[in-house]
Amino acid sequence: MYLTAETKKKIFKEYGGSESNTGSTEGQIALFTKRINYLTKHLQENKKDMGTQRALVNMVGKRKSLLEYLKNTEIEKYRALLKKLDIRR
Repeated sequence: MYLTAETKKKIFKEYGGSESNTGSTEGQIALFTKRINYLTKHLQENKKDMGTQRALVNMVGKRKSLLEYLKNTEIEKYRALLKKLDIRR
């Protein structure tokens, strides 16, 4: 599996502050970004996988909502996260 428990802990430690801080907005956005990148690569190889395509669209929408929330509450963290994750916005 591409996203193991250790990988999640590493992501939340890097972006959320600690391994157990799974509710942080930055950590959740980083996790969604990792999943989105994986699914994008998968869909380039499997063009007719409509279930995965739908899941990808939903995930992008959730990440967008979290990014909007972060932008409205803490603009500096938002800008730093966009640079760190290399997200175009």
